[in-house]
Amino acid sequence: MPVTAKLSKKFYETLGEDVTNELVDWFNQVDATYRADLRELNELNFARFDAKLEQRLAELKGQLIAELGKLEGDTTAAIAQAQSATVRWMFTFWAPTAIAIIGTAIGVVALLLRH
Repeated sequence: MPVTAKLSKKFYETLGEDVTNELVDWFNQVDATYRADLRELNELNFARFDAKLEQRLAELKGQLIAELGKLEGDTTAAIAQAQSATVRWMFTFWAPTAIAIIGTAIGVVALLLRH
């Protein structure tokens, strides 16, 4: 969207309409050139920024996957250890209970057979 430069009436009177219009056209061309250069520079900077962002996101993703893998390994080991402790506790609790039940059953059977 070019901005048309306007000069004062004194310019037109002093330099004449042709020269003043040529000067205005030149200002507009310079403005258009600077705008195009600025747009190109902004696009290049954005492309570099986007590339760096992609690279950093890839690094972060790699670190996150590594940490999750480590966490998964630690969690699996903790679950295995907890299951082992649970099995030990169950055996420790149920073995004497089972022996007591079997002993009681034998006692009851012996009492029933006595009569």
